[in-house]
Amino acid sequence: MTARIIDGNALAARVRGEIADRAAALSARGVQPCLAVILVGGNPASAVYVRNKVAACEKAGIRSLRFDYPEDVAQDVVMDRLAGLNADPAVHGILVQLPLPPQFDEAAVLEAIKVAKDVDGFHAENVGRLSQNQEAFLPCTPHGVMKMLEAEGVPLAGAEAVVIGRSNIVGKPMAMLLTNSGATVTVCHSRTCDLAFHTRRADILVAAVGKPRFVTGDMIKPGATVIDVGINRLPDGKLCGDVDFDSAKEVAGLITPVPGGVGPMTITMLLENTVISADRAARAAGK
Repeated sequence: MTARIIDGNALAARVRGEIADRAAALSARGVQPCLAVILVGGNPASAVYVRNKVAACEKAGIRSLRFDYPEDVAQDVVMDRLAGLNADPAVHGILVQLPLPPQFDEAAVLEAIKVAKDVDGFHAENVGRLSQNQEAFLPCTPHGVMKMLEAEGVPLAGAEAVVIGRSNIVGKPMAMLLTNSGATVTVCHSRTCDLAFHTRRADILVAAVGKPRFVTGDMIKPGATVIDVGINRLPDGKLCGDVDFDSAKEVAGLITPVPGGVGPMTITMLLENTVISADRAARAAGK
């Protein structure tokens, strides 16, 4: 059996088309969705991510504001900028690109973003709402994974799901979203004893551990849906995920590639959250 590949680029293109239509409708009502992005330092990967986000905004008809700061900027300077963006009614989403330099209290910076503009879904209040299965801005990568599962018609209620990874950005919210959808969820990590025992039980396996080709085909239940959130650069410059794609695709039923899988959906969900925030602002203003 060879797995069917989930085309994240195709799904992202379709969803972004819908987002662009919603952004255009909002602009016609006098409210153009706007995302503000803050980048601190010269991390090359972060710069690429920010550039991609800004480009995606432009294509979707979402206004973007970019604020770049040097590596040694004081935290107070960034906090002052956040205060201004929080107060600006024309700004609907605020994103601080992570990671931040070591002099920053990352949690304090994220908490300084107004909850209604926290389109990354990292504020403690949004995390708490997610844990209670209440309406909240969802972290973009787990949200994108859920959209992919929905688009592919993957049954969640009653399914055995295993998430490898326990980060606040992907692993923990991913587990909560799957739990809220009725799956029976096990959270593992790279040091879990007998990891394969858990992964071989999974109808849905989400790999977000940050280790190249960590999950191999012999760790996968035949016919399982395998979602690879990882993105790792090999010594030869090529990108690969946390799953050994070549061996996994011979066992899985559905699988996401790297690149071209989850990645495009992450930015797509950022755009969707920004449009949702703009729509709420428009309604509050009676537009």
